[in-house]
Amino acid sequence: MNAPSSHPSPAHRLSSVSAMFPCYNDAETIGTLVDDVYTALAPLVDELEVIVVNDGSADGSRAVLDALAVDRPWLRPIHHERNRGYGGALITGFTAARHDWIWYTDGDAQYDASEAALMVPLATDDVDVVQGYKLGRGDSWYRKVIGRTYHHVVKFLFRLPVRDTDCDFRMFRRRLIVDRPLTSTSGVICVEMMRRFTEQGARFVETPVHHYARPSGRSQFFRLPAIARSARQLLQLWWRIVVRRR
Repeated sequence: MNAPSSHPSPAHRLSSVSAMFPCYNDAETIGTLVDDVYTALAPLVDELEVIVVNDGSADGSRAVLDALAVDRPWLRPIHHERNRGYGGALITGFTAARHDWIWYTDGDAQYDASEAALMVPLATDDVDVVQGYKLGRGDSWYRKVIGRTYHHVVKFLFRLPVRDTDCDFRMFRRRLIVDRPLTSTSGVICVEMMRRFTEQGARFVETPVHHYARPSGRSQFFRLPAIARSARQLLQLWWRIVVRRR
C-alpha cells in the first residue's frame, strides 16, 4: 500500500464529491444517512451531490427517497424497476456520479455516514483511494468469522493491498472507474474494484471507521445460497482478471 507523502492540512477541502448509497429495502435508515452525509461533507466540499440508487426495493424506499428529494435539490434518487444486485446498484451510482471524487457506503446504517468527513483531509493530491477499515464488527460471531475468512482468501487470491477488503466505506477518484469500468453485479464488485484500482497503480491510504449492528432488515449476503453464489462468482472473477491476465 502506498501512503501519502505529506500530512494533509486541517483546512484541506475537495473541489467536488459525489456521495452515493445503494439502497435495497432500507426505507427505515436511508433518510437519516442522506442528511448525515450532506451535513458532514457540505462544509468541506465546494460542489456536493448525493445519489441514492434504489435497487428494486419493495419496502417503500422509493416513496421515501422521492419525498426527500422534493426539498433537497442536492439529492438524486435513481430507481431500478427490478433488483440488479449490489454490484449493479454501485455501477449505476458510479456511472451517474458527476464529480471528481466518489464516496460511498451502504444504505443499511451499519456505518456512520457522517464519518465521511474524516476521509476528506486524507484525499490529498498524492492519494487516489481513501479506504476504511472496521474498528471491530457489529455483527454476530459467525458473521465475523465468515467476514475475516473471506477477507484473507480474497487478499491472497487477488494480491490486494488493503487490510479490510469488504469494508464498504470508500472515497476514490472517479477517473479510476471511468478508465477501467467495473462489471460485477454481485457483492464481489468490491474485490474487482480493489484489484482494478491496484492494477492502475492507485495510491491508497487507510483510516479506521466504526461498524454497528444492522438496525433493521436482514443482510442478503449471510445466507447459504448467497454465500455459495458469491464463492462461485469470486472464482470466476479470479480466473478472468488474475489467471488469464498472467
